[in-house]
Order: sequence, then structure tokens, then C-alpha cells
Amino acid sequence: MRPYSTLMMFATIFLLSIGVNAQSYQLNNEASSLHIDGTSNIHDWTIKAENTGGNLSLEFEDSSLEDIELLEFTVMAKSLMSGKSGMDKNTYKALNTNKYKQITFKLKDVQSIEKVSTGIYNIKTTGSLEIAGTKRDIKLDFKLKSSSNAITLTGEHKLNMTSFGVEAPTAMFGTITTGEDVVVKFESQFNRK
Repeated sequence: MRPYSTLMMFATIFLLSIGVNAQSYQLNNEASSLHIDGTSNIHDWTIKAENTGGNLSLEFEDSSLEDIELLEFTVMAKSLMSGKSGMDKNTYKALNTNKYKQITFKLKDVQSIEKVSTGIYNIKTTGSLEIAGTKRDIKLDFKLKSSSNAITLTGEHKLNMTSFGVEAPTAMFGTITTGEDVVVKFESQFNRK
């Protein structure tokens, strides 16, 4: 047996013996929700993302979460719906959805994984968020709940849209103005591939 083959065999046996297990998941759009809450000089508003996607890869050791190897999340920009066509039109214009079709988040680093109880963890990460063609690194904290065939991520994150070059939409010839800050709230279910 060649030395390289022997080394690979021992590495495989070692990984199996310590119980390391990588698992891949795909986002279930129907079982997930993402809302964007904002303010205006008239009333608060909410936009819901109708079309989301993503992939998640986790590393477990003896059924305990050890690492997040991959987390990608996508929102189709024109699937953001407020229930008011005028507001949606202004949102799409502000996001330049004709040119930039997607809003994306990609994990860059995991700062900490804190086990709260069986199958439940508090996670601190950094990642790259791209909105309207502008990328910024953000800190994203969320709760991860693990079950036999699904992983659910829940959390919220405050964003200043001007930091992504997005001007706050206006309506009624500028008499209605929206605030620069929005809060993104998500509950994303990923199913085992």
C-alpha cells in the first residue's frame, strides 16, 4: 500500500472514530419568513420577502454543533411585497431591481457557537451582505435550532440603507418620507438535502 493511501485511510478512520459529521441543508421557502420593518413620517411599514433561497452546511461532533462551514442566503429583490403597489414600486426603484436582481448574504466567519440547550445554539457570525450592488461586511447573530431533518435560524438585524447607497423611498411628491434604518427579521428553515 502506498504511503499516501495509508495516510488517507488513517485520516478517514480517525474522523469516523471521533464522530465528525458534515450535513448539508437547503432553504425551504414555504416554511421560512423574512420581514423588513421600517418607519415613515406617517406610519410604520412592513415588507415581506416572498421568494428566498439558500444553502447551509454544518459540522456536528457526536450530535453537537461544532462549526458552520457554509451559509448562503438569497432574496429575489422583486419578491419584496408590502401589499401596496405604490410602495413596492418605490422600493424597487430605490433598490434598482432592474439591474440588481438579488439581495445576498454569504457567511465569512463564525465568532462563537454557544450551546443553550439540546439542539439550540446562539451563533455570532460575520458575513458579506450585498444590496443593490454594494457589498458590506456585517455582524449577524442568530439562534440555531436543530432537529432530525431541519435547521431553523431566527434573528433580526438593523441596517442603515444609505450605507448600501440606497436612498430612503419617498411618496406623494416627497410628503411621505421613510426612515433610513430598517430591521430585518427572519425565521429560515433549512431542510436536509
